[in-house]
Amino acid sequence: MKNLGFHFHFSKNNMLKYIALLSKVGMYFVAFGCVLVMGLFLFYSFIVPPPDKLTNRKIEQSTKIYDRNGVLLYDVYQDEDRTVISFDKVSPYLINATLATEDADFYNHQGFDVISFLRAGLNTARGEGLQGGSTLTQQLVKNALLTSDRTIIRKIKELILAVQIENKYGKDEILTYYLNETPYGGTSYGIEAASHLYFGKSSGDLNLAEAAYLAGLPQSPSEYSYFGSNPQKGFDRQKYVLHLMKDRGWTDKNGKKHKISQEEYDAAKNYDLKFSENVSNIRAPHFVFYVLQKLYEKYGEEYVKSAGLKVTTTLDIEKQDKVQKIVKEEVDKAAYLNVGNASLVAINPQSREIIAMVGSKNYFDEEVGRLNVSIQETRQPGSSIKPLVYATALKQGYTASTVYMDVPTSFPGASTNKPYRPKNYDGKFRGPIQMRYALANSINIPAVKTLKLVGLDAFLHTAQDFGITSFNRDPSSYGLSLALGGGEASLIQMTNAFGVFASGGYYQDPISVLKVEDKNGKNLNYVNESAKKRVLDKGIAFIISDILSDNSARLLAFGPGNLLEFRGTKVAVKTGTTDDIRDNWTIGYTKDIVVGVWSGNNDNTPMNGQLASGVTGAAPIWNRSIKVFLDPDIPNSFDVPDNIIKKEVGTITGGKPADGLENKRWEFFIKGTEPEVRSDMVVELEVCKKDGKIANDKCKDADKSEKREYIKLNALLKEWQKSTDDWVDKNYPKDKDEYKKFHPPTKKSNYDD
Repeated sequence: MKNLGFHFHFSKNNMLKYIALLSKVGMYFVAFGCVLVMGLFLFYSFIVPPPDKLTNRKIEQSTKIYDRNGVLLYDVYQDEDRTVISFDKVSPYLINATLATEDADFYNHQGFDVISFLRAGLNTARGEGLQGGSTLTQQLVKNALLTSDRTIIRKIKELILAVQIENKYGKDEILTYYLNETPYGGTSYGIEAASHLYFGKSSGDLNLAEAAYLAGLPQSPSEYSYFGSNPQKGFDRQKYVLHLMKDRGWTDKNGKKHKISQEEYDAAKNYDLKFSENVSNIRAPHFVFYVLQKLYEKYGEEYVKSAGLKVTTTLDIEKQDKVQKIVKEEVDKAAYLNVGNASLVAINPQSREIIAMVGSKNYFDEEVGRLNVSIQETRQPGSSIKPLVYATALKQGYTASTVYMDVPTSFPGASTNKPYRPKNYDGKFRGPIQMRYALANSINIPAVKTLKLVGLDAFLHTAQDFGITSFNRDPSSYGLSLALGGGEASLIQMTNAFGVFASGGYYQDPISVLKVEDKNGKNLNYVNESAKKRVLDKGIAFIISDILSDNSARLLAFGPGNLLEFRGTKVAVKTGTTDDIRDNWTIGYTKDIVVGVWSGNNDNTPMNGQLASGVTGAAPIWNRSIKVFLDPDIPNSFDVPDNIIKKEVGTITGGKPADGLENKRWEFFIKGTEPEVRSDMVVELEVCKKDGKIANDKCKDADKSEKREYIKLNALLKEWQKSTDDWVDKNYPKDKDEYKKFHPPTKKSNYDD
């Protein structure tokens, strides 16, 4: 073979020589590797803790979580219960479920699985960390005798101790130690403590369904725990454990393979688990578990639980306790409307610190408590999404005096045979209505028209900027109903989104942790999720806030003395209710606090149709709760930015007032968008006095004509004009003097002397 001047010649003899040489080199490498591994094993055999310490494990220091003022919310191990139980006292269901889940061949190996160990070493070499495959003996070593560091050195120590423990103790003893040392979530260590914590019974009394649930916890106790932030994950895990018991099974001490039957599987899978309410002393549990999950994600669960951290959070427990009480009281009051639950989030819009988080009416209520609706559920926000729709319009040059025609209107739907025909909440149509009043009174048709005008993509971009990412999962599935809350968002997303308006146009992720210190008091410089950034013009933020705090503007829908009204201070607020009455919202704010409330049912069943947005449901909770955060001695106001100007506009046309045709009012505008002339809806015509028609030349020559002004109500798009004209003809009859101004003549006079 010739290539670039080099000559290679392969003969059979040369090939054999090469193979022999490579084999010898390989043998040296294997021998060297074996010596190295043996050396490492011998070295670490002298420095690993003796297996005699197996039963003396102690928690180093507990991590404590505080509110912003130093009040203790939760001591991760303050109520630790490590009741030791003997092997023969544990339910066989629990032992079998543990074997099937964690180590089906436990009784067949000598403490480790060679293939799994090599795979873990390869993962470490690749930088992927040590992953999976640990036997029960290795897990016992990790929990009881070693640190949680994910390094090859710790893995070697783990392997050495696993072998030593297998030589020192019998299999049943090892399994007993494992069951007594393993963390099962919350404050429970060991199966006996866990059994009492979760089910209020001894581990010897567990049935198959309960045993499968507990056996699934050790892999990730905080994630699967019923007392954690997402209980459903624990139920899913339980079903997976039952699946393993049915399909994979386990081997007993006699080498015999076992599996549960299909009947046992079905019965356990459908069994209704009843959890104990006897949980550890914890304040603001939904918030605490929300914070813990963030800490686990950042530092690792085992480190957080044992490192003695001091975590200072953003929560104000005094205010938290007050609003928690309000939520429960108001939900109980609204039970007759089939309101089963509610959730509340309070955020400082300037810092984005979470001041209060009520995940449900009562965390310890077995029916509704565990689910943290504020962060775990996305629900349709109803009309509470409308401020974002109108903010998008203001960005495109529309104004608070833009006139919409609130009339029956058909929009192209998903099918040509099924056009979209939105209705207003009260079934009424109000004709010409300006943006201020359309938003303040939550009129549906103008909102849908606004979304059509600005475009779906532009609105989704606004929502994304405001932190509502759930809308963008499948934008193609949305239509114009998105303007009425047809998408889904969580309460914490919606509350934080309103913080953009309250802060003058800035977005930042919600913040729950102020500081994390280690056991020596060293600040770990916990970094929160995102930096503050401007996503909305300050003038637009002000206009939306001014509209939402204008009680006189919302009188059409809510009347005087409503729950959204605050005299002597400016409080901006928006309600929302889905068409099927499944979700009811109220979100309101000042410059210093945003309070969002959702009410409904965990299972998404509808509430009573008599529930009235702004009157019952979320509004009473919101009204009472935001007062907890308001200072009566310091009334709120929304400062007028320097790019805002105030102008007089006509109450009908929205342009420069047309005297004699309409009244006047004041409106705020972004500089450059204020009306300098009268609206093009104001029409001036020369008409013949005799018949009121457009004057012909003879009428003019006879001096029998005069100039008159009319208002021609124009739709914002040509395709909406016919429905506008039809509404005018029906509701502003031309034969009534008060409505003649809306009917400019279209025909010429036949005047003839």
